[in-house]
Amino acid sequence: MQEVKNRKKRKKREAITFSLTERLKARMNLKFLKNDKGKNMGIYKSTKGKKEILSLYEKQLKRIKGKYEDIYIDTSFGKTHLIETGNLSGSPLLVFHGGNATTAYNLLACDFLMKDFHIYAVDTIGHPGKSAEVSLSHQNNDYGKWAAEVIEKLGYESISCFGGSFGAGIIAKTMCVAPNKMEKVVLYVPSGISNAPAINSMNMMLPMIMYWITRKDKWLRKCMLPMAIVEENITDDIYETAKLSIDFSKVKTGMPSDVKAEDMKKCNAPTLVMAAEMDCLFPAKQVIPRAEKIINNCTTYLLESRGHMHLLTENEKKMIVDFLV
Repeated sequence: MQEVKNRKKRKKREAITFSLTERLKARMNLKFLKNDKGKNMGIYKSTKGKKEILSLYEKQLKRIKGKYEDIYIDTSFGKTHLIETGNLSGSPLLVFHGGNATTAYNLLACDFLMKDFHIYAVDTIGHPGKSAEVSLSHQNNDYGKWAAEVIEKLGYESISCFGGSFGAGIIAKTMCVAPNKMEKVVLYVPSGISNAPAINSMNMMLPMIMYWITRKDKWLRKCMLPMAIVEENITDDIYETAKLSIDFSKVKTGMPSDVKAEDMKKCNAPTLVMAAEMDCLFPAKQVIPRAEKIINNCTTYLLESRGHMHLLTENEKKMIVDFLV
C-alpha cells in the first residue's frame, strides 16, 4: 500500500514539473518541428538534420574496435536496426543506449564489452539512429514489449542485457513484461526504478533556453553540467552527440516511468544495479533502496561522488564484465 502511495506522489510531482518543461520547450522549439515545406519529419526537425546525425553516427561507428554488421529486424512497433559486433564466439549481450543518443556513440563508451561478448547493440525505436521513427510511450510498457520482440526476432529464448539511463529503463520494462527472456541484467544509472521528480533538473532549463536563443556552446555545456558535475566528464563524443540530437531531433524529455513492484517481482534474473550518488535524474539514494526492494535477485553498487555522466574505473568495468560472463 505504501508503495502505491509513494508512486502516486512521484507521478503527481513529475506531472507538474514535466508540464512546465514541455510548455517552455514547445515555445522555444516550435519553429523546428516542421521542415521547410511545412510537413512533419518524424523524429527529426529536417532532412538536413537527419543527415547530420546519421553522418556523425557513421563516423563514430568506424572508430569501434573490430568488425561490425548492420542487422534489420521487423517488429510490430516498426523496423529496428542493430549493430552486431564484438566477440562472435562470446556470450550474447543485448546493449541499449541512453535517451536521445545513438548506438554508435554507445559502442564507443562501452568498448570494454567488446572482447568478451557477442554484442547486439540496438538503435532504440523513435530515437536518433536507423530504427523506425515511431515514438513509443515512456509511461506504459510498450518499450518492454518492443525489446521482447527484438530478442525473439534475434532468435534467442533469453539473453543478457546491458543498458544505461533510458536504455536501462527499457530493460526494466522488459523485465516486467517478459521476465523469462532475461538471462543476466546490468542496469547502469537506470531510469524506471526510482526517477527523481523533474524539478530536480530544472536548473538545466535556463541554460537550455539560452542555448536555444543564442546557439552558443557555453550554454549547452552549462545545461549538461548538473549531470556531469565536472566538465571533464563532458567528452567530445558526448558533447557532439548531444548537440546534434538537440539541434536536429525532437528531443525526448520523458524517461521510462518507474516500474510497478508487482511486475518486477516476476523476474528472477541476476541483476546488477549501478547508481550514481550525485545523479540529479536517478539518484542512488532513491534507486538503490527501491531496486533492492523490488528486484528479486539484486546486487547494487554505489558510484560514489559521481553524477549521471561520468567515467567508469577499470575495476568497475571489470565488475560489469565479470557479472555478465
